[in-house]
Amino acid sequence: MVMSMTGFGRGRAEGNNREVNIELKTVNHRYLDISLRMPKSLSMLEEDVRKKIQKKLSRGRIEVYVSYQNNAQDQLTVTVNESVAEAYYSAFLALAEKFELNSKPDLSILADIDDIFIVTKSEDDEEILKDLLFTALDQALVLVSEMREKEGSFLAEDIIARSQLIQNMLDAVEQRSPKVVEEYQQKLELRVKELLKNTEFDETRFQSEVAYFADRSNITEEVVRMKSHLTQLRQNIKAGGCIGRKLDFIVQEMNREANTIGSKSSDITITSYVVDMKSEIEKIREQVQNIE
Repeated sequence: MVMSMTGFGRGRAEGNNREVNIELKTVNHRYLDISLRMPKSLSMLEEDVRKKIQKKLSRGRIEVYVSYQNNAQDQLTVTVNESVAEAYYSAFLALAEKFELNSKPDLSILADIDDIFIVTKSEDDEEILKDLLFTALDQALVLVSEMREKEGSFLAEDIIARSQLIQNMLDAVEQRSPKVVEEYQQKLELRVKELLKNTEFDETRFQSEVAYFADRSNITEEVVRMKSHLTQLRQNIKAGGCIGRKLDFIVQEMNREANTIGSKSSDITITSYVVDMKSEIEKIREQVQNIE
């Protein structure tokens, strides 16, 4: 099955008053390039996430966005540094006595001092986080794969249809090619006889010139190779898998053969077919760039 490199998927997992959300976005890229954006609390699982994605996707730029929310009531612990509180309280009383003030410091004043109340965040259980993260990631990967598969089938159908158009044009070129030599021979003979008029016509030299033209404009090898490339193109699409780079090479060779056919032929009909073939080849090349 042909897979596109374009896809998008979301995943969400909840449990133990915690929630993980993941978004995956994939676009075409020459290799597999994974970009991760994860909160610091999940950073220890980054390598596990990369390995899991690598098992599912083999090519493309993968952008991963992970968010995490801990709603557990026991995640924060507040402790009082009593020795520091006593020191501050004693200092307040000393100041009040020195300046003959009747007021005493209340709790609100002490609460504004950072050193007295210590807030600590309890560490999350790594296994709980891993289960939530992988559950959400699996969901996102399934959706991404489905989208890439669907897009890949459209690409495959389009490429097959365009390859058939090229095949039809190639068949027309192949049928037209022998007639080009015949027409050249007839035109050359008329022109030579018109120029020579009563002068003796050198048949041997004339046939030599025709043979030279036929050899120079012979496109049999290029047509055979182009047919072979078209067959390989269709076979690889039918086989599926990670075929993007292979298809890219085949399309380059198809373009090379089309250029050679165009440069060898001086016939306007064949040249027109070559222009149309190159247009279709370029459209196929654009599609191939997005195949995994």
